[in-house]
Amino acid sequence: MTNLERYNQLFVRDLKIKEEALSGLKYRGTQLWDSLGHMELISDLEEVFDIHISTADVMDFSSYEKGKEIMKKYGVAI
Repeated sequence: MTNLERYNQLFVRDLKIKEEALSGLKYRGTQLWDSLGHMELISDLEEVFDIHISTADVMDFSSYEKGKEIMKKYGVAI
């Protein structure tokens, strides 16, 4: 499984959305991407990719696309 597939899988599972809905998805753009859902997603990303995302990056993780940029900072090419 590629990093992109794992990244997408976490969004789909944690936010209970279809993969087709990922493009353009923003924080609070779906019912489950609230503050609690955000922290669950971040926690799962950290666990799956074996990284620790800084508080500043957690706050800046405002969309599906922005998340890809942030992941690159931690050596995870998506």
